[in-house]
Amino acid sequence: MSEDAQAAGAYRFGYVGLIGRPNVGKSTLLNSILGQKLSIVTAKPQTTRHRLAGIKTTAAGQVVYLDTPGIHAAASRALNRYMNRVAQATFKDVDIILFLVEAGRWTQQDRRIAHMLAGLEQPVFLVINKIDTLPVRSDLLAFVAEHADSAVFDEVLMISARRGDGVADLEARVTRLLPFSRPYYEEHQITDRSERFLAAELLREALTERLHQELPYALTVEIEAFKREDALLRISAIIWVERESQKQIAIGKGGQVLKQAGSQARKAMEELFGSKVFLQTFVKVSKDWSHSEALLQKLGYED
Repeated sequence: MSEDAQAAGAYRFGYVGLIGRPNVGKSTLLNSILGQKLSIVTAKPQTTRHRLAGIKTTAAGQVVYLDTPGIHAAASRALNRYMNRVAQATFKDVDIILFLVEAGRWTQQDRRIAHMLAGLEQPVFLVINKIDTLPVRSDLLAFVAEHADSAVFDEVLMISARRGDGVADLEARVTRLLPFSRPYYEEHQITDRSERFLAAELLREALTERLHQELPYALTVEIEAFKREDALLRISAIIWVERESQKQIAIGKGGQVLKQAGSQARKAMEELFGSKVFLQTFVKVSKDWSHSEALLQKLGYED
């Protein structure tokens, strides 16, 4: 952090919202900006369920990037409605909005979100991600020309969050538009979320990658115990599902699914927390938890 910049009043601080439909690369972009894994990423839509702050501190400024759940039209379950509320509430909480879309793919959901963003007071950047999947430049330029409505978007940026292409330029442009202010968070801090929250997310990620069809959307993880003992971190986690039949699938034949997911999550926790981890996992049933506003709040899904 530059003390000279702060002393001269040139330091910047602000909040930036990552907005878009599911699976456009918001979490991948956040991890790329931070240079480490913070937000969980899988190939399945709606992996992100909560708003997660990633804090990037440089000599020029401190930027808080808010990774949000993907906005989607189908919101039949309480969980889906919760995720839409969290994402849309971010509109009024940030200084800049980054609206992510996939190169070469503009869906009805993208159109709906663009309409929601029209008329907002803060700058809105159209961020075209996954440009590496559209290698013919004329196709990319045609996509930009068709969808980069200057009445809605203040800037258009093209990136590959997975490869890091264009990410440094995005960060520089964002920082230059933020208000002049001293930093709010400590220089070493990368998120405002607790270690318990991050542990639950890492286990849910590992399970989501191993389970198919609808089961990943019917499970959630609650950290029951989180205790440091010298160099060891003891974590006890409950995996909640909605049916007895789902419980058996989550455990797997001979406990293999749970064992493999637990091993992957434990290694990820050790890397993130810098400590040896002893992880215990239990699978329990809470009938139709994703359809109940009351159960969502009990399990930590708070607006």
